[in-house]
Amino acid sequence: MNRISWHQYFMAQSHLLALRSTCTRLAVGATIVRDKRIIAGGYNGSIAGGDHCIDKGCYVIDNHCVRTIHAEMNAILQCAKFGVPTSGAEIYVTHFPCLQCCKSIIQAGIKAVYYAKDYKNHPYAVELFQQAGVIVEHVPLEQESMDPASRDKKELVDELIKEIASLSSDQEKHQLFKEKAERLFK
Repeated sequence: MNRISWHQYFMAQSHLLALRSTCTRLAVGATIVRDKRIIAGGYNGSIAGGDHCIDKGCYVIDNHCVRTIHAEMNAILQCAKFGVPTSGAEIYVTHFPCLQCCKSIIQAGIKAVYYAKDYKNHPYAVELFQQAGVIVEHVPLEQESMDPASRDKKELVDELIKEIASLSSDQEKHQLFKEKAERLFK
């Protein structure tokens, strides 16, 4: 059995945290790591005890939900709340950090940002990370990290789609199944 890499391990953790998100617009997870140990995690959601977007809807001002605390901020604030230093740590995030989170990451002394998906990457955030000497690296989540059997599942689905194609003359239906399978295993 092959072990997953540290990058994939921590990125998988961030994707798991994103499943706790209460934001209906975008689910994001963040994991702060120091010396290969998780020191905090966060997801985007409302203040403790507050109304959540999934219950009350998003509270949008200037095209931004103000009800939500971003995953990166929640993780950084968790460190602050429990007295855990963030200086020299790394953060793994499911999506590229917004400009405000970028500034908070820099101020927290975090030395590296690893993100899985591009999301409105603000040029000024990129510039600020460079100025501060923060390493920024795109680390896409590999499905095998979350599900070791995903490759076998994809092969089985591909075989089934080929079998359907050989048994049916409905090419439109075949193409539809093929597209659905491609989206499923992205």
